[in-house]
Amino acid sequence: MAREGVVRTDEHGRIGYVRQKPASRASKSNRAVGSLRVTRRGIGFVRPEGSEGEILIAPRFMHTALHGDRVSVVVFPRTVRGRRAGDEVSSPEGEVVEILERTVTRVTGTLQEGRTFAFVVPDDPRIGRDISISREELGGATHGDKVVVRVRPWTDEHRNPEGEVTEVLGRAGDARVEVLSVARSFNLPERFPQDVEREASALPATITDADLHERVDLRGRVCFTIDPEDARDFDDALTLEPLSGGTVRLGVHIADVSHYVRPGTALDAEAYDRGTSVYLVNEVIPMLPERLSNDLCSLRPDVDRLTYSVFMDVQEDGIVGDYRIARSIIRSVRRFTYEEVQRVIERGEGEHAGTILALHRLAQVQTKRRRRRGSIDFDTTEVKIRLDESGLPRAIVKRPRLDAHRLVEECMLLANKTVAEHIGRGRKAAEAHPFLYRVHDVPDPGKLRDLAQFVKKFGFSLDAKQGVPPKELQKLLDKVRGSEVENLINEVALRSMSKAVYSEKNIGHYGLAFSHYTHFTSPIRRYPDLVVHRLLSLYAQKPDGKAVAAYHASLPDIARQASERERVATEAERESVKVMQVEYMKRHVGDELAGVIGGVTSFGLFVEINDLLIEGLVRMRDLDDDYYLFDEKQYSLRGRSHGKIYRLGDRVRVRVVGVDPEQREIDLAIVD
Repeated sequence: MAREGVVRTDEHGRIGYVRQKPASRASKSNRAVGSLRVTRRGIGFVRPEGSEGEILIAPRFMHTALHGDRVSVVVFPRTVRGRRAGDEVSSPEGEVVEILERTVTRVTGTLQEGRTFAFVVPDDPRIGRDISISREELGGATHGDKVVVRVRPWTDEHRNPEGEVTEVLGRAGDARVEVLSVARSFNLPERFPQDVEREASALPATITDADLHERVDLRGRVCFTIDPEDARDFDDALTLEPLSGGTVRLGVHIADVSHYVRPGTALDAEAYDRGTSVYLVNEVIPMLPERLSNDLCSLRPDVDRLTYSVFMDVQEDGIVGDYRIARSIIRSVRRFTYEEVQRVIERGEGEHAGTILALHRLAQVQTKRRRRRGSIDFDTTEVKIRLDESGLPRAIVKRPRLDAHRLVEECMLLANKTVAEHIGRGRKAAEAHPFLYRVHDVPDPGKLRDLAQFVKKFGFSLDAKQGVPPKELQKLLDKVRGSEVENLINEVALRSMSKAVYSEKNIGHYGLAFSHYTHFTSPIRRYPDLVVHRLLSLYAQKPDGKAVAAYHASLPDIARQASERERVATEAERESVKVMQVEYMKRHVGDELAGVIGGVTSFGLFVEINDLLIEGLVRMRDLDDDYYLFDEKQYSLRGRSHGKIYRLGDRVRVRVVGVDPEQREIDLAIVD
């Protein structure tokens, strides 16, 4: 191997692998570019840009690449066989040959000090390397502090990367510090740059006659918003007008953010970079400055606000006949909470009861219509974490899904669908305007077969031999509704789905069973919605050829950036919730609680605590009444001597034996 140049011996006698130049290993046709995704076990995957497949990167072939880096890889002429989603598959294997873009420049973690050295253990296990810190660059941090480290350029894979402490967040393990570390570890910006704030502050608060040019004036209509009790911004409002023959005109009015945030401005560049607002458990990191999100673009009661409206004439059977999309101005008469609207629905009386009840009937018709067409409804239960004055969790409660929630959801779905069809339907591919769609691909067949095998263990059936239409999946969810395993099967079914993303190519939305769908209804907190508003304005006039060509070129990057920022926001939100769940469980150490086995692995059982929807781990080593064997196909652990079996979905009683705030883990032990 040394003669062939595959390995070499250095001056200390250590034998190391010699990374070959790309030209000698493979032609450029065997090279691919994409973002490196590293699992918690240290295995890397790169999905080439514009491709659906993935290239496996073994740890020894990652070199100095880190999770999230954009890299160039060479694909080997061999493949790695393995199991994925129930099928035997062959995955191409490759090697990172060039780091095109570093995404990991800051790392959040816990400082550990030895006698002569110090290092930071990253919070994110996918980083895979500790960061060495010299004594002179500790920045006042001491052993056990949660810190932010700036990572220096790293080129020697045989040594750990080096860095310097730039910020001390507090003591590791404190819930408030841990949530702060979540924001830092995902590189979520604390504040807006000065030029962005200056632009926002300079925006006029008054609406001029020029602003009203060609806008539909709706200030005399009964128009109101419906939002969560703790919402601070209100970006959508509703009107309903009865027409003849049982038809109603539904108006969905969205804050006209595009009037204020113009292309080429610092505001627009910052919104593009952020991509979305992030809702951590104890704070919101907004996409737009407060001047816009909580003031000029918030549809507050009794204030004139500029909006973009979709008017839909909805017939009794739920079909949209005529429609109109136009810029408008509204004055909301009332800010409702979901709970207030729910009381009106249940009692049949209250403020604006006639409009609310008519909206409720319309929503019911739309729900039934969607389900008949195959739209899937995952009735997953959400939790609400209530914080005390010090910012620590005082209660965790299930958040019920109300009819009021569905009322708003159906109106927003209908508006998004109508806008997408307005642009995309009835045009040949060559004539279609460039547009930004919200798409959802069909699930992986192997994952669906796994799901069918899984539900079979609970007495339910799903025919996955020839693929699964969304209508069949909805039938399964209807069957499990109300059963003890409803949440579990809903969660497993959701994991078997593809991820919805943004794309300039319309492939439809599998989960909603819509041929055309987009996001139009939340431009305050989602950049794609803002882009959709701009495109609607462009196409409402005689489109400028240069502008259309510019969007044609830029939409792929916008779609990729928006999808990536959405993924980051989702992960950060989940981690912040996990921090508070672990903090809450500190007070329950030693308590016995009821739960359901939601995961079976070779190292133990994941148990979801009833009512709290908090997951903990029963480690294999703590199942000391027998020697247990993991049966992957049966999703179970079986005792070798006594034959006791733990299966997915089994109801168990567990004791909370410990919590680890830094690792965000809860340890449980089986009681019964």
